Amino acid sequence: MSQFFEINNTTTGKARAGTITTDHGTIQTPIFMPVGTVASVKTVHQRELRDDIKAQIILGNTYHLNLRPKMDIMQAAGGLHKFMNWDLPILTDSGGYQVFSLSKSRKLTEEGVKFKSHIDGSLHFISPEKSMEIQRQIGADIFMAFDECTPYPCDYNLAKDSMEMTHRWLKRCIEWIEENPEIYGHKQRLFPIVQGSTFSDLRKISAEFISEQNAAGNAIGGLSVGEPEEEMYRITDEVTDILPKDKPRYLMGVGTPWNILESIGLGIDMMDCVMPTRNARNAMLFTWNGVMNMKNKKWESDFSPLDEFGTSYVDSEYSKAYVRHLFVAKEYLAKQIASVHNLAFYLDLVRVAREHIIAGDFYEWKNSVIPTLKTRL
Repeated sequence: MSQFFEINNTTTGKARAGTITTDHGTIQTPIFMPVGTVASVKTVHQRELRDDIKAQIILGNTYHLNLRPKMDIMQAAGGLHKFMNWDLPILTDSGGYQVFSLSKSRKLTEEGVKFKSHIDGSLHFISPEKSMEIQRQIGADIFMAFDECTPYPCDYNLAKDSMEMTHRWLKRCIEWIEENPEIYGHKQRLFPIVQGSTFSDLRKISAEFISEQNAAGNAIGGLSVGEPEEEMYRITDEVTDILPKDKPRYLMGVGTPWNILESIGLGIDMMDCVMPTRNARNAMLFTWNGVMNMKNKKWESDFSPLDEFGTSYVDSEYSKAYVRHLFVAKEYLAKQIASVHNLAFYLDLVRVAREHIIAGDFYEWKNSVIPTLKTRL
């Protein structure tokens, strides 16, 4: 069997092009992963994800899927791949971030977290072991350790205590996995998560601890939670200096197109964010020419393509004037077209970044294209 992660090419600096091999297919890195929280990437068909957007891996979420449709339905379906008719790789978040965002309706202890469902107020409990059990039942190819994500800004002692508990929880996750094999016949791999807020010494301790676990890959959590971009880049740079070079590195919850390119330059291989679909539903499109608000009157009689350099079918089939009309008229199709466009752009962005890494001119290209990507049209 092929090894899980291979580095295909590196350039001067930390950016690298690689290949992740799972039982549901290979993933060329660097990669952006569309977020399908509740077994659906909002407003987008699986067919479009696969054929037009060219997504290679998508995300599901333990917290949400455990509440709906619940694990008895998930197991009866044969796991998330079969339930949602998606035969490519899936990664699941452990649910930790969602649980901890419910600060007013949860109780945190060493054992785990008691919380009230955001759906009906019913009481639930997730521990490291329970998170692993749910993710086994979901059947993701890659699943995340149960961790605590601290807010920003964060008191040093709180960040330290939280990080240390995340490490203890990781040990419990690993123990559970070793005692409970896969149930759907395909290999699942656990990624631990580096925590420590924006404190360099804590991040170093956490990165070293996570590296020692010798997992298939590693993630960086607790960033993109309100800290300045410069802080996110600084911590990412410090952590990727420590994490094993022969394992994929996943920066969770990032971000804008320029965040993605800067993170790739710092040695990140995998990223995810709700931004392309969330912003699309609010009429914001990311393009190779810059950022567009599709409700602006300036597009009213602009019959040019959405993005002249775009790779999605919607870029060639629909004009700016038409998509603006759909948003102004509050037609659902507007959100679908915009979501397909943004996701296709994000996947195109990382594909082109990979090409420049292999060609050896990634950093020059990155620095030349970011000012254009940030332009408000």
